[in-house]
Amino acid sequence: MAFSYGLTNGDSISRRNTDIYRGSWVGLTTDNGTKSGRVPHPHNDHVRMPNIKVFSGSSHRDLSQRICERLQLEVSKASLKKFSNKETNVEIGESVRGEDVYIIQSGAGEINDNLMELLIMINACKIASSCRVAAVIPCFPYARQDKKDKSRAPISAKLVANMLSVAGADHIITMDLHASQIQGFFDIPVDNLYAEPAILKYIKESIPNWQTSVIVSPDAGGAKRVTSIADRLNVDFALIHKERKRANEVE
Repeated sequence: MAFSYGLTNGDSISRRNTDIYRGSWVGLTTDNGTKSGRVPHPHNDHVRMPNIKVFSGSSHRDLSQRICERLQLEVSKASLKKFSNKETNVEIGESVRGEDVYIIQSGAGEINDNLMELLIMINACKIASSCRVAAVIPCFPYARQDKKDKSRAPISAKLVANMLSVAGADHIITMDLHASQIQGFFDIPVDNLYAEPAILKYIKESIPNWQTSVIVSPDAGGAKRVTSIADRLNVDFALIHKERKRANEVE
């Protein structure tokens, strides 16, 4: 779709490769590839964010509230209850028709209850005619079961990926997956974000004399992450050797 607002010489402009943020100007380029500069929105100097709804599951309501405060949004209304037989009941409290919906729910804590609640919320929004549903899952459930380590072991991470897709999720946003190849279990977009920048910021701002610190990995699996952090801080790192005797028991 082309626009000609505010241009001279009859050039038209397109929204290709354009980022729109709250309270910003719209930066557009001409269809012939030349720069048109920064063009004000034809109706208002302030461009509103796309129509989005942010819902919170039961796992981390405080995180959802803080995210919405950062986005200058209200947490959307939803009633999350349990019937007397422990079934999860979800009621979306406002219209999501044509909206982009983000549901924030982690796999930490009561993992099975949180996962089921997330699946029901996704499906409820999907059948209520939402445009797209993105599941924001800071801690991805069952991520440690990403491969067959025994002859009859399940690949539970793949099962969870299938369940999220069947429920109606269009996009997954998670952090520091136990194994990055879990992204390949999905046929929908997956953003695997990294906490390393926040960790570096915390170390520099909160730990006195951090320059003399040693960054330690508890096992070989975390060595790559630890060396990356140590290199960026220009400090030493260490690796602990462990042997897993059985689930949840190491020496």
